[in-house]
Amino acid sequence: MAESAVKSAKRALEILEVFARHRRPLALKEILDELGYPTSSGSALLKSLVQLGYLDYDRERRTYFPTMRISVLGSWVPQALFGDGQLLPALEALAARTGETVILAVQSDLHAQYVHLVHSAEPLQARVQPGTLRPLARSGLGLVLLSGKTDAEIERLRRRINAAGESGGQTREELMSRVGEVRARGYAFSKNAISPGVGIIGAALPKGPFGRMSAVGVAGAVPRLEDREDAIVAELRTTVQRLEQA
Repeated sequence: MAESAVKSAKRALEILEVFARHRRPLALKEILDELGYPTSSGSALLKSLVQLGYLDYDRERRTYFPTMRISVLGSWVPQALFGDGQLLPALEALAARTGETVILAVQSDLHAQYVHLVHSAEPLQARVQPGTLRPLARSGLGLVLLSGKTDAEIERLRRRINAAGESGGQTREELMSRVGEVRARGYAFSKNAISPGVGIIGAALPKGPFGRMSAVGVAGAVPRLEDREDAIVAELRTTVQRLEQA
């Protein structure tokens, strides 16, 4: 029973994420084809979401679309996590100025989690979605998040990460060397970590409410990022400065 409930909850959220990606009304077949759900259970779940008021069903066009209840449900979260509402527009502007995909990440236990993506005209070679988890001690944005912590906090996390088998057993010296490099440069540049040929240049954002740290990354093909590293870092710093002054 518990496993079935978890599966249903997971599928319900995945359906809502499909709409977030496409941002238009979708037919039953489009949704099920993308998620690979069986027709019977997928149709039943969509009907349940309609009955609960989270989706609207257009009988004439036979399409589904989220209702305002979805918007209201989570409308308070960005401000609670990131402050006065300037962050998401700033990420949109950063993506427009760089022409690359922009990723917002926060710490989720022993991982860096991508919580928001702004896709650019230049698609990534790897399929990356909100909710993606990356190793905290072995990813560019993870190292950015670690760089804002004290050395003692980093050491406690390193011990937990090693115990969980998440980092391949990094020594204190190895991890602090990588964190020190990020602190010295003010940004991280990871290459071929998400997927071969894909890199991220990332920097820390001003702390939000509750002292919560977040990091922003500009992701794209490694050769493009290498050619434009200085310009992209400058755009990241401009974004951070504007958010600090907001």
